Amino acid sequence: MRALHIITGLGIGGAEQQLRLLLRHLPVECDVVTLTNPGPVAAGLRADGVRVADLAMGGNRDLAALPRLARLIRRGRYDLVHTHLYRACLYGRLAARLAGVRAVVATEHSLGDSQMEGRPLNSGVRALYLAGERLGHSTVAVSPTVAARLARWGVPEPRIAVVPNGIDLEPFRFDPERRVRVRAQLGLPDDTFLIGGIGRLAPGKRFDILIEALAQLPSDCRLLLVGGGPEEGALRRTAAAAGVSDRVLFTGEVPGLPDGSPGPDLPALTSAMDVLAAPSPEEAFGLAVVEALAAGLPVRYASCPAVEDLPPEAAPEAVRVRGDAYAAALAGVRAAGPRPRTVPEAARHYCITRSAARLMDVYASALTRTVPSPRHPHGGSPS
Repeated sequence: MRALHIITGLGIGGAEQQLRLLLRHLPVECDVVTLTNPGPVAAGLRADGVRVADLAMGGNRDLAALPRLARLIRRGRYDLVHTHLYRACLYGRLAARLAGVRAVVATEHSLGDSQMEGRPLNSGVRALYLAGERLGHSTVAVSPTVAARLARWGVPEPRIAVVPNGIDLEPFRFDPERRVRVRAQLGLPDDTFLIGGIGRLAPGKRFDILIEALAQLPSDCRLLLVGGGPEEGALRRTAAAAGVSDRVLFTGEVPGLPDGSPGPDLPALTSAMDVLAAPSPEEAFGLAVVEALAAGLPVRYASCPAVEDLPPEAAPEAVRVRGDAYAAALAGVRAAGPRPRTVPEAARHYCITRSAARLMDVYASALTRTVPSPRHPHGGSPS
């Protein structure tokens, strides 16, 4: 089988790095097209031996990209096209149909209750999404929570398949020697209580809440923000106003996969942390939480379908924090002291090999069935 993955961009982000990890475990010959921004994940994919094409799309309304993408799909003689993220799903589904590929799968990575990939949800976004969705065979939801949101939008339930995000457990396993080494690289005193925040520095992640909480915690507490993004300047100003600039560390973008990068990668940084705090009020999955659990970390989160979709005993160290109670929640973890860094069942549940096997079932179904008729009462298919 030959499959083409089409994604909006390949900068460092959850969906982008999930794609790279997934391709390492799919028993399928895969190429990738990015509509724009062939960033660090594109370089990582190429290092893995994956062919990556850049469509160099000029913007959301660059309609000239559509025939270019259709020609690329046609030349590749792909059996299946798999799209990721909103713009790639719209253009990719349509281009695949124009190219004659009828097995079209899309993954919905980022659908929240009120936003998708940072854009507010309104009737226009929903109508365009549903119109495109009907051009494919199946829409993959990364959690049962996202599957329920898709159904409420009007996507027919038989067209929805749940394939959770996955992680490679072994790189995240806690390593005390790596903890000491990374903390030394970060210049942290031995007695530091290190709070971690992982994700794109965007307004919706609400890392400002953690900075404000840090100002209420003892001076041995530090905050490590792992990720880059447009909110970094605002967060630095928030830290300065709160008087904790010297206690907030910004790593910038770091690779999610251990691939020989010069600085500590994400698994190494999780070994250095004492707790992960995830204050984003709206998530589609909560990959950073699962990665932290794989590192044996206690987690305090505001929204995490990956945890909430499982029984409570699957992740006993993952506790939901409501409102602005983060200072008290983190103080409680600090007061409890160090605990064994064991891996809970929730992390093992999201093993990447299991996710890859589920996705292969979706591919098999797409290849053996024709695309359903688009006549549905609700209305509404790289750079």
